[in-house]
Amino acid sequence: MSKKYKKDKPSETRMVKMVFPNQTNHYSTLFAGEALSMMDLTAFITGSRYTRKMLVTASSEKIDFKVPIKHGQLAEFIGRIVKAGTTSITVEVEMYGEDLLSGKRQLSARGNFILVAIDKKGKPVKV
Repeated sequence: MSKKYKKDKPSETRMVKMVFPNQTNHYSTLFAGEALSMMDLTAFITGSRYTRKMLVTASSEKIDFKVPIKHGQLAEFIGRIVKAGTTSITVEVEMYGEDLLSGKRQLSARGNFILVAIDKKGKPVKV
């Protein structure tokens, strides 16, 4: 049975990256694979800080891409623990695009990542 996360543990992570040309597609917007990689990394760091356990990504739930992030903009990733189970946690990750000069921000993508705590042999352990 899942439970709400414990409020006395770090349950949010924020990361900011500049979008460079080598991270974009032929439309000069952030390539989805790069975005998913950073979202998964954000989920992993958020979960690791919360559990202080070794974690692996078990699944990602529906990722909705809403607005593209352009080359030269900032991409901010915000990970939050939304559920803690016996051996797994769910981390919601939001990705925002931000124009560095104007400061205008828009939600670009959102999705949930489920991570499982494991021991050194790869077997699930309690979080």
